[in-house]
Amino acid sequence: MAPLTAGNTRVKDARKLHRRSERSERRCFLADGPKAVEGALSVPDCVIEVFATATAAEEYADLLGAAPVTLVDDRAMSALSDSVSPAGLVAVCNLLDVPLETVVEVRGAPATSLETSALPLLAICADVRDPGNAGTVIRCADAAGAAGVVLAGDAVDLHNPKTIRASVGSAFHLPVALERDPAAAVAAARAAGYQVLAAVGGGELDLFAADDVLAKPTAWLFGNEAWGLPDELAALADHRVSIPILGRAESLNLATAAAVCLYASTRAMMRA
Repeated sequence: MAPLTAGNTRVKDARKLHRRSERSERRCFLADGPKAVEGALSVPDCVIEVFATATAAEEYADLLGAAPVTLVDDRAMSALSDSVSPAGLVAVCNLLDVPLETVVEVRGAPATSLETSALPLLAICADVRDPGNAGTVIRCADAAGAAGVVLAGDAVDLHNPKTIRASVGSAFHLPVALERDPAAAVAAARAAGYQVLAAVGGGELDLFAADDVLAKPTAWLFGNEAWGLPDELAALADHRVSIPILGRAESLNLATAAAVCLYASTRAMMRA
């Protein structure tokens, strides 16, 4: 069978998933590139269909295995991918988000597709708008052994192709919940037995001197890239924690701050 062209109805329908409204309505999204497709294929019943160029299908034959693959030409792949230089693989997948209760209740239990037990550690991101930051926080949480991530408030879409790509597969590895009300996410975490730590400048706790606190089950609360955490939301935390700035830098960006905080908790928990 000849590869599908950009004018094919199936290709056009899949391309519509670049729009958030279409993803929400149809409950599916596009995973773009070999890392994302590999992650999607590791989750049972996630992949609906993989579109691939003939070259990519041959190059990634071992990865694709028995996956449902549809060949497309280069123009169709350019329409499906949002990358400047498409790798030739795009999968149509079922949405990944899980209920908030699922994320906060996995404390100490195996995460979605991990074989090891997750630490009692969460990242709650309030009003994070940048897909690169959101994806990187998910990646950092995965690497640090956290139990899950919550994208709360007016946050970027988890299923934005840039968010998925920035997670480098981690969006498929651990539970991620979406919650419109950040205060509700904080309340759910606390009800599940987590303390809540707000990452802020000028907090009463210095991250480098807080091991006794960090060793407890913790939900870290991170704010927006530009304006941080609103005072009313930071006030809901058990402690406000600041990262020491030892040089002349004004601050750390969101993803870097999240990585530092999450790994500080992981270190303290593993030593406890």
